[in-house]
Amino acid sequence: MGANVVIVARDATRLEATAADLRGGGKIVPIPADVTRQDQVDRLFQQVIEQFGRLDLLVNSAGRSTRGEAIDTTPEEFIDLMDLNFIAAVRGCRAAAPHLLKSRGHLVNISSLAGKAAVRYVGAYPATKFALTAYTQQLRLELSPRGLQVLLVFPGPIARENGEERYADQAAGLPAKARKPGAGVRFGAVPPEKLARLILRACEQRRPELVYPPIVRLLFTLGQLSPRLGDWLVRRLT
Repeated sequence: MGANVVIVARDATRLEATAADLRGGGKIVPIPADVTRQDQVDRLFQQVIEQFGRLDLLVNSAGRSTRGEAIDTTPEEFIDLMDLNFIAAVRGCRAAAPHLLKSRGHLVNISSLAGKAAVRYVGAYPATKFALTAYTQQLRLELSPRGLQVLLVFPGPIARENGEERYADQAAGLPAKARKPGAGVRFGAVPPEKLARLILRACEQRRPELVYPPIVRLLFTLGQLSPRLGDWLVRRLT
């Protein structure tokens, strides 16, 4: 659509290859950075403003899942995953907020279906996404009246080539389906291109939330009305 896009990741080689795949519309600028490092986040946003003079949209999408029972997950593992899945987004939001408020732009945080309803065998993952959900709702309440759109995205598992291989080692001793994307959730994987289009449309409409697939909203509602029924549905669908 002709936008100037900055993409960020740690691996400069893979980042440049991704930028080459994306070129064809607007300008694509790859900037290597580790979003768990405050100094690198500060430098990243300084580079963006120096190059473009403004910021209209931030998408916090860095994160990872894990496998294991919650009771077997150590405090250190919770802290490690929280730093990437939640605190990294806090760093990005704080660095971007002055520029996004100035442009009356868009702040997008990518949560997960597990950020609304916890599932089994994914270790610390739901706790990190619940934290991101709460933080984003706070930002929406506080910053939306000042003209900033804050969008919270709850996608199902994202389609990828190595979806079932990523957690093979961590899933030893767990049910076989636990190593599948979404720990075996019974929804088809979401093509990233489709999710990107849905996020862009939600930004254009300045919506507060995007849940995909939409039918999962019913599961969330039933779980709030009846935790026992909600737990039964989660066990049936994951």
